[in-house]
Amino acid sequence: MKNTLYKTLILLVTVTLIASCTNDNDDTSTTGKIALKFDNSYGSNDLILDTQTNTTANNEKLKINLVKYIVSNIVLTKEDGTTYTYPKAKSYFIADESTAEGQKFELTDIPAGDYTKVKFGIGVDKEQWLLGATGQGDFLAKADAADLLWSWSAGYKFFAFEGTFTSATVTNPTSFMIHTGQTGTSYNYAEVTLDLPTKALVRGNITPSIHIVTDLSKILDGQNTIKLSDKNMGGMGAMIMGGTILESITANITTMFKVDHVHND
Repeated sequence: MKNTLYKTLILLVTVTLIASCTNDNDDTSTTGKIALKFDNSYGSNDLILDTQTNTTANNEKLKINLVKYIVSNIVLTKEDGTTYTYPKAKSYFIADESTAEGQKFELTDIPAGDYTKVKFGIGVDKEQWLLGATGQGDFLAKADAADLLWSWSAGYKFFAFEGTFTSATVTNPTSFMIHTGQTGTSYNYAEVTLDLPTKALVRGNITPSIHIVTDLSKILDGQNTIKLSDKNMGGMGAMIMGGTILESITANITTMFKVDHVHND
């Protein structure tokens, strides 16, 4: 009798502990947070600004001193296929290699669940821009302060990539600047959808961090090959800020991103 009672008590304690653990890890009745971490690299190497020499497919040598881009319009997909669109008013961020704040963005009030995909834009979508300067909220001032705005009429700079380069025909370090955005009839906004290698488990007590690696070598050596030497303007350097070439660079930008891993902490 005592032995049976003892076994029953042990079983009840075990079931209670399992239920407690399950509730802690699988509480999908609340909201949580999720972080997007953007880690810039060049090829297989982590990016180091100013000093690191990076070699293109055309054997041009780059030293990169500025990488900034606008991340926007974030959509998360659950394993059942349903999606959550982050509120548009909060869905504009500035990635900046030179600051810690520009490498990790925290999203709040995310419905709890198991997420398997993330989608985001690079740049500011035309619908948002057409709201006019007064419709941009505080992001217009943030973009201007980050030098990601040409002027209101010209619009935002979506991606800014700058540094110096040398090549077989350009032997002295010469500046280059690549800025994407609206040019002529081409708007050059891009969207990227990435599968997560493991599920991001959003819970009230779990904040996943999605680690996204941005391979900057793809800007010049993506599906379209860009040679800076061909755009060199002598004393002004290689300045790529307009024309149809930005469409080729925008196509390259969509191939730069991949999810390296997910932390569920």
